[in-house]
Amino acid sequence: MAMDLKEIEKYIKEELPDSIVEIQDLAGDGNHYSATISSAKFKGKSKIEQHKMVYSSLKGKMGNELHALAIKTKEI
Repeated sequence: MAMDLKEIEKYIKEELPDSIVEIQDLAGDGNHYSATISSAKFKGKSKIEQHKMVYSSLKGKMGNELHALAIKTKEI
């Protein structure tokens, strides 16, 4: 079962409450998304660490309910 973009945003905001989350359904199929996440919690972290924070917020759903998510992170 696929995740919708509101559900993805909810998981990210639970982990990163100050974040600004913009999500696009790339293929219109509910399986391929792109997300831009801006958060002050990214300050001082490498891009890899930032992406790990986002993946961690999805609580194991990446690769299961969530097929593909391209991530872009920004420090605010």
